[in-house]
Amino acid sequence: MMAVVMERRVVAVMYVLFVSLVLHTEDGACQHFYLLRPVPSDSLPVVELKEDPDPALDPRERDLNETELRSVMGDDLDSRFLSVTPPPKEREDDVHTDSSFPDGPMPAHIRALDLDTPPFVLAGARRRKAGRKLKRRLQMWLWARSACPVSYTWTDLGSRFWPRYARVGRCRNERSCSVPEGMMCAPAGSSRVTLLRWRCARRKGNLKCGWIQVQYPIITECKCACSS
Repeated sequence: MMAVVMERRVVAVMYVLFVSLVLHTEDGACQHFYLLRPVPSDSLPVVELKEDPDPALDPRERDLNETELRSVMGDDLDSRFLSVTPPPKEREDDVHTDSSFPDGPMPAHIRALDLDTPPFVLAGARRRKAGRKLKRRLQMWLWARSACPVSYTWTDLGSRFWPRYARVGRCRNERSCSVPEGMMCAPAGSSRVTLLRWRCARRKGNLKCGWIQVQYPIITECKCACSS
């Protein structure tokens, strides 16, 4: 009997939450209300690679000596994000970093929710202090709803990069990350890995090519942000 009452109260709180937020949020507005929407973050564009298809600009077999290239890279070769050989095909479970519950500490704006104040308590309604379990369940639901994990997949950068394979991050956007809906997960942080880029240039009519070190951005953090 107590379990049934508990479930009904959870449903009631969820209903009040949605109704209150919809009534108090302007259409098209992109802002958090009652601290339920994470603070928007600026987008982080990822460099789009465009290659000249001319095969004369590709490195030859002798230019791909692994021993020599490893010597050039030294300690900059980050095996977490770079691979010389094709990585094993990842299972669907391994591609994403998220699980049933988000990792790390609970965000402060969710941890600070007060279920004994609006919008959880309607004006004039009889107040009853929310139990600890109810508050925890609602917090966990909001946390899972607004979480923005990074998904990683191995990408073939082509023969003009060494190592050729990079573990690229992206933000998942299968659904909105805010309550009410409207905001989406967007890049919020990145790190840069060093790799070699095959570069060709014409000098005095001759084509000169060689390896140069470049910085490649890898998305490492996503946050709930206003959709552009």
